[in-house]
Order: sequence, then structure tokens, then C-alpha cells
Amino acid sequence: MTQPTVDILLPGHLDAVGESPLWSAAEQALYWVDIEAPALRRWSMADGTLTSWAAPERIACIALHASGGLIAGMETGVFRVRPGAAGLLDCSLLALMQHPEAGMRFNDGRCDRQGRFWAGTMVRNMSLARPAGSLYRLDADGLSAPLVQGLATQNGLGFSPDGRTMYLSDSHPTVQKIWTLPLHDDGSVGERRLFVDMKDLPGRPDGAAVDAEGCYWICGNDAGLVHRFTPDGRLDRSIQVPASKPAMCSFGGPNLDLLFITSIRPGQPVGDDVAHGGAVFVTRPGVCGLPETPFSSTTSGQ
Repeated sequence: MTQPTVDILLPGHLDAVGESPLWSAAEQALYWVDIEAPALRRWSMADGTLTSWAAPERIACIALHASGGLIAGMETGVFRVRPGAAGLLDCSLLALMQHPEAGMRFNDGRCDRQGRFWAGTMVRNMSLARPAGSLYRLDADGLSAPLVQGLATQNGLGFSPDGRTMYLSDSHPTVQKIWTLPLHDDGSVGERRLFVDMKDLPGRPDGAAVDAEGCYWICGNDAGLVHRFTPDGRLDRSIQVPASKPAMCSFGGPNLDLLFITSIRPGQPVGDDVAHGGAVFVTRPGVCGLPETPFSSTTSGQ
């Protein structure tokens, strides 16, 4: 397939750690976070305006909330957040997180097709290589016990179009694996099965999205690539991004035929990263995505 053009939606050096792009169909706008700013950002498709709101602590992942605003995994828990006046976020705690170790936060998260919010945790200092992270589910019954444990840098959450398969990755350099897990109607998950070992491919498996054909797109961090895998784990194609550290991708636009890609600005940028590290990119990958299901506080895992 011909390599699609990847455009710079918003310039480099915008974000230190750009993550969790999220399309709001109601607003025709893209939300995402800069974990280390920490900030929530919004780009309006209608007029191209960029708006930012400062967060009171590191904000790592977001999803739409059915009652308005967003739900977010942060350092100390899961919050409902609303953009407020004076560039500040209005944050209401939904679930307090008791981390097993100091120096941890939430990382990657999103809602499943049923409207339950899933998010994982990690030790912020990746050089420690501590597998202390876990995956949790938030629904009407509150925050679950750890459902998947032993994760160093949890990432790659995605859900098949029928909502019966969960994708999960660990992007730590010592792991670099993507798994699938059966997702049951009650919100429980089955045993992890290896989907792709990314040590055999360029890039570490970071944030991800699933398209309308059921294929899984995942950022190849450190390799400047976004990979598309078929449901049977076959590498279908790779898109080159003009930055070494694409972090997460998400479908959006009026027809969900755009792929938005956030990125991380390296501490010592070289090559393309000098100009484009931390930029937000957009491309037309030739397939459409699926609408994001908002979090519903009435959806139970029981």
C-alpha cells in the first residue's frame, strides 16, 4: 500500500509527553493530554484553535463521560474532569488509587464498547524496570481489584469491534509484548495470550486504536512508526511518522477516517525530533475507526 502523507497538525515542542488522543464527535474536536505539563489540550476542527487547561497532577489518559466532560486517570486516582475558567481543570474524584509502591501513576486508558473505563498503572521511573503496574476497571460498582498484574509500562489498550477482545501491551524495553484477552459480559477478563512480540519488530508497543475492520493500530515508539496488525497478529502495514517517539493514535474527523498521532519530545532531540518531537500528527490511513463509547456511571461489571 502507498505510504500515506503524514501532516503536522500542531507543531513540535508542544508536548513533553503527548498521550491519549480522543475524538469528540459532538464537538468535532480532538482532546489529548501532556502528562508532564500536566495539561489537557483541545483542538477544534472548525477553526483550528488550540486550548489548554492545567491539571493539578499528572494526567495520563482520558475518555468521554456520558454526562458531559471527561473521565481521566491521573496520579492519585480516576477523576471526572471538566474544562474550567482561567485555563484550569475542574476535577472530581471518582476513585482513589492506592498504589503498591511510591512514584506510580496511571498510564494508558480508555472505555470499552460497554462504557466501562479501563486504565493501567506504572512506576514513573522506567529505569527501575519494576513490574508493579496493574490493569483496573471502573464501572458503576467502583474501581475493581487488579485484573492484570505484573506490568512494567502498561499500554496499548484497545477493544475489538464486538467488544469481546481486549488488547493490552507492555512497552517497557524489557518486555515489548502485545496480548489479547477475552472480555466477558460481566467485565471480567480471561487469560492473556501473546498477540505480537514487538522485540522482533521496530519500535516499542505504545498507545493503540482499533479500526472498523477489526485491525489493531499501535505506535512503534523509538522507531517513528505506527503499525497495523490484522486480528490474527499479522503485520499489515506501517506508517512512517517524522518523529522518533509516536505515543498513541486515535481515529477521528467527521467520517472517522483520520488517524491522529501524539508524540513525546525526547530529552536530547536529534534528527526529525529537533523540529517535530512532541508534535501532533494526522494522516488518512485508508480505513475508518469506530466511535469512542463514553463512560457510563450506570454500567456495571456484575
